[in-house]
Amino acid sequence: MKRVITFGTYDVFHLGHLRLLQRAAEYGDSLVVGVSSDALNFKKKGRNPIYSQHDRMEIVSGLKVVDSVFLEEDLELKMEYIKSQKADVLVMGDDWAGKFDFCQAICEVVYLERTPSISTTALIEVIKEI
Repeated sequence: MKRVITFGTYDVFHLGHLRLLQRAAEYGDSLVVGVSSDALNFKKKGRNPIYSQHDRMEIVSGLKVVDSVFLEEDLELKMEYIKSQKADVLVMGDDWAGKFDFCQAICEVVYLERTPSISTTALIEVIKEI
């Protein structure tokens, strides 16, 4: 059985998130998703997420392509997460291209093209203006 792992914040869940998770699932038999903690999101993006980590984990775990979800608390622990989840493939959006190549020592690494013209940050800005 081939296990795929991916990571993300998944705040203000949108079509780009869904498509990335659907395509990630095609690389194996099961998909596990690390959802960024509220603290990690603030560290990465300088803002708190709109939805809490609990809500975001519940949304992602409710998708039929997702087999399990866990809380990602530190970007520096990717290798440990991959090992603890027994993942064979790491799938990330191409905005991270090259940044996780070091993980090739323990698993296959795939960067998928993001859905054009869709981003959480852009959606939040549109919502602010309404």
